[in-house]
Amino acid sequence: MALENSNRSTTPDLQQVSDPARRTVLRLSAGAAAAALYGPWLAGCAHPGAAPRLGFAPVPPSRADTVVVPAGYVAEVIAPWGEPVGVPGAMPPWRPDASHSAAEQALQFGMHHDALQYLPLDGSRRGLLVMNHEYVDDGLLHPDGRANWSAEKVRKAQAAHGLSVSEVVLNAGAWQLVRPSPYARRFTADTPFVLGGPAAGHRLMQTAADPAGRSVRGTLNNCANGLTPWGTVLSGEENWAGYFDGGEVINEDQRRWGLRARGWSRWAEHDTRFDTRQHPNEFHRFGWVVEVDPADPTSTPVKRTALGRAAHEGAWVAVTKDGRAVVYSGEDAAFEYIYKFVSRDRIAAAGGGLSAAQANRTLLDHGTLYVARFDADGSGTWLPLVHGQGPLTPANGFADAGEVAIKTRQAADRLGATPMDRPEWLAIDPHSGSVYCTLTNNSARGSPGRPAVDAANPRANNSMGHVIRWREAGDFDATHFRWDHLVLAGDPANTRVEARGNVKGDAFGSPDGLVFDPRGLLWLQTDASSSTMHSGEYERLGNNQMLACDVATGEIRRFLTGPVGCEVTGAAFTPDARTVFVNIQHPGETPGDLSDPAAPTRHSRWPDGAAATRPRSATVVIRRRDGGYIGS
Repeated sequence: MALENSNRSTTPDLQQVSDPARRTVLRLSAGAAAAALYGPWLAGCAHPGAAPRLGFAPVPPSRADTVVVPAGYVAEVIAPWGEPVGVPGAMPPWRPDASHSAAEQALQFGMHHDALQYLPLDGSRRGLLVMNHEYVDDGLLHPDGRANWSAEKVRKAQAAHGLSVSEVVLNAGAWQLVRPSPYARRFTADTPFVLGGPAAGHRLMQTAADPAGRSVRGTLNNCANGLTPWGTVLSGEENWAGYFDGGEVINEDQRRWGLRARGWSRWAEHDTRFDTRQHPNEFHRFGWVVEVDPADPTSTPVKRTALGRAAHEGAWVAVTKDGRAVVYSGEDAAFEYIYKFVSRDRIAAAGGGLSAAQANRTLLDHGTLYVARFDADGSGTWLPLVHGQGPLTPANGFADAGEVAIKTRQAADRLGATPMDRPEWLAIDPHSGSVYCTLTNNSARGSPGRPAVDAANPRANNSMGHVIRWREAGDFDATHFRWDHLVLAGDPANTRVEARGNVKGDAFGSPDGLVFDPRGLLWLQTDASSSTMHSGEYERLGNNQMLACDVATGEIRRFLTGPVGCEVTGAAFTPDARTVFVNIQHPGETPGDLSDPAAPTRHSRWPDGAAATRPRSATVVIRRRDGGYIGS
């Protein structure tokens, strides 16, 4: 899908590639609430610690229209787009011609699966899967494709966005969906959300439909997500600006957020809230981290404005020694920033008739948001986005704390944060406390009028991407850190020196998904495409893939390759580390409109095979045939 690139500023040219910073080990203190959640997860490390950290033979690059895993492993499809999620009494079946209605789609798995989380109900044999549905391909979503555009098609597209909650169980050695399930639920672009934090009720959030500025219809373009120690899921609203039409007159604020005269969704034609000429403040009501409580089907999801407005890739939670939450996030956009939020209050334990989620229902509404500056000497500083401090004053367009939250990008610009090469997923090492972030790629780096290479983003025309990491100077709430690069992605066979990278092991490009498993292995997933790489580079790397990395040695091995045209994204491990759920997004990416006889031939029929009428995003469940630990 289209990538946003709206930061037109330049920064000082540091012109240095960092030397690896000396490692320091930080103690990860989880506190009572975090221990309750992560205790079983970390307990799974007790036995596999004696096994080889990377114990599988890597798979070769592939151009096959299938999922390939190492010998001794099995990958099975579960929860494809269009299957019912399992809401009791409402389970409309998938129809191969995609003739299901908007109302039916709102009860089925959405399109283009992205991040997912596994929340145990019964350890590693039964749990909830919470996944994002990032965007839609209207050419596949409707029986007649993009032709005959209508209000019903807008409603169906909106219903295919958002999140799904489903229940899964391990039965006789195979994972199955539990349908019906009292937990099954869909969140769509029409689901009621409430606003929390400093922007709730702000004048820039008020609309004709919501004059109080405290409730929003829907969430969209949800990409990555994170699990909180109190059992909720945080999901990032990513490239939301592309859903709005701005018309011919776009103001400075809208331009900084990437608004265009006409968005890519065509929603504004039949849903006027996406027309900024009629409803300018609706534009401010997206771009937030949303929090959902999967264990309570009656709960109302919340947009957490204290975490800042951005093209949020996702949100990942650490815990300070005194029990406060720290939320890290990045923006999947060229030359945007990395943030962290430190809660004011400590995480509360369940009790007094309240679940842990209920006891912490306002925790993320109060605290301090920071943006990162990476310096050339391997040091870094977290710059506070606090109203009234430094340049964040009314004279510079920040009337109050709510306006700082709504204009997070402009505030970060003012503070001199480091523009990054599309910071996407983050992962926090559960053993050392180090924080890792994928920088997927940025072909505009070093081009005329744009930021030059710097220490943290050391390659011009960065088509391969890299992974950066840092260690806080003390606890997770520290204001300084030390950083280095885990790896510069690339291919040793590349004729362009700057795209060869320094990978110790199997070549890859465009790192995106990132997660630590219970044993401490780091898993990387890729989102490479021919549009972001030079001629021949994409073809040599094969289809997108998932790789395992031993962070102690830097060794990387290819574990999985996906079908043609897909992105491999989202990985959720069971607490015993014997199962991993992985999402396969947009196989046969944008294959064209099925209603158009001149459209390009579709080049994927995954997962339904040769007889399929259209490819479908889906989740695959991966296990070792001998029941052992994944990756060992």
